[in-house]
Amino acid sequence: MRRLVSIATLFLSIGVAPFALAQSDPYVPALADIMSAAQWRHIKLWFAGRHQNWELASYELLQIRAGLEQAATLYNGIPVDYVGATVPPIQAIDAAIKAKDGAGFVKGFNALTAACNACHQGIGRGFVVIQVPTVSPFSDQSFAPAKRPQ
Repeated sequence: MRRLVSIATLFLSIGVAPFALAQSDPYVPALADIMSAAQWRHIKLWFAGRHQNWELASYELLQIRAGLEQAATLYNGIPVDYVGATVPPIQAIDAAIKAKDGAGFVKGFNALTAACNACHQGIGRGFVVIQVPTVSPFSDQSFAPAKRPQ
């Protein structure tokens, strides 16, 4: 219970409502599935930010936050400190998105990537190394901001 309170407090401090599974829902996603989804979101966040599609970047960042919270809530083997280490980079990325600050976005993104790798090292999964994406696997998605009808 203390762990859930710590996680909820951590995410509420950055403005994220705690994720909760319904009590009757027997499905618990595998940690690898949650992290794979976060990895896809990490890629999309990068390309959205690099194309200055701040609306999409904000959405992807929110999804990453939710996934990390879900992982920390469902899996007791992930120390709260490791998840907590993602808070400052997430806050920096969020601030950069709101300010439409490309350089701040890159700095925050690199810090988030480093926090992910530190967590992987800390839980004995150092063979999972995340990096700044070089090519988008999403050939069916434009990362440029959508053109608004006039």
